[in-house]
Amino acid sequence: MDFGIFYEIQVNSPLKHREREAEVFHQVLDQVALAEEVGFSNFWSVEHHFQPGFSHCSAPEVLYGALSQRTSKIRIGHAVVLLPFPYNHPVRVAERIATLDILSKGRVEVGTGRSGTIQELGGFGIPPEETRARWEEGLRILADVWKSKDGTFSWKGRYFDIPERTVVPMPVQKPHPPLWLAASNEETHSLAGKMGLGLLTLVVMLDPDEVARRIQLYRDALKNAQPVGSYANNRAAVFYMVHCAETDKEARENAERAFMSYVNTIFTVGGQLQAAIKEGTRDAPQRAGANLPKGVTRDQVNMDYLLNHRTVICGSPDTCIKQLEHIQKVTGLDHLMGMQQFWPIPHEKVMKSIELFGKHVISYFSRN
Repeated sequence: MDFGIFYEIQVNSPLKHREREAEVFHQVLDQVALAEEVGFSNFWSVEHHFQPGFSHCSAPEVLYGALSQRTSKIRIGHAVVLLPFPYNHPVRVAERIATLDILSKGRVEVGTGRSGTIQELGGFGIPPEETRARWEEGLRILADVWKSKDGTFSWKGRYFDIPERTVVPMPVQKPHPPLWLAASNEETHSLAGKMGLGLLTLVVMLDPDEVARRIQLYRDALKNAQPVGSYANNRAAVFYMVHCAETDKEARENAERAFMSYVNTIFTVGGQLQAAIKEGTRDAPQRAGANLPKGVTRDQVNMDYLLNHRTVICGSPDTCIKQLEHIQKVTGLDHLMGMQQFWPIPHEKVMKSIELFGKHVISYFSRN
């Protein structure tokens, strides 16, 4: 199992304290450098827009350039680059990622996706019902560029009409960097397998049995994959909120507010997006709780629920090991994407969590 560290880049009161926003970005560089030192193999971050406080990672490719020079081993992953145009033009994505692959000496992972919020879709003028088609066409263009002999390609489709051109530079990884897909529902788990993409399960509140079921959907679809890239990336990565401290009590005290704030936000914006797609409107009301697991009411969800249902990893190193052993045994995941940077948790406690997790939890799994 590989271990990754995952970022939204959360900032407290960003509109009132711009200096705090700048400080957090530099803290992230320090945190990732430490993560590499203590054994994390991958760094991942989102691309989000118009999400003050919740996510300030709106230009991840710039952050990745800085990280490529601050680190030497840890792999640098998009989780994800948003491909529905006009978020990003696929040719520009190909150019940026190839440049990053060169600067990082072949350390890039490329997750793609559609979007998670109605604020983003509306802000860029993207009809919610078109995100799937726009994403898929963008991905196929990206893959075609990299599958070509020297970057020379042309395209004629629904959203793009590109005459023959040669795209430069090309990635140093051969045939190209690994491709992944963000999956938040059963359909996209199967779709990732059908298209031969690595799986990024980016869902909060799934217990290990449900994670296992969705990974199996992915594995089953992989059996008849028609890879969009040059090969099938047969790996399953799963998102978890993570905090490690000296004791279980300290870990809970540090993380409870952060975890619950994150869960509440995900429920609200996710419910709103679901309503927007279903109703075909860009102005769907927020519907807190629409993303709750079946049969669960909003008032049932608290820190005890998260811990008892094994939907988070939180505690002392020994407790984190036990939690993760159970999760790995049940789910068969290949890669853990652990989010540790939350705005209510001070930088020094995030650093301590990364250090403890690396020196004790990652080293335990490396030995065993």
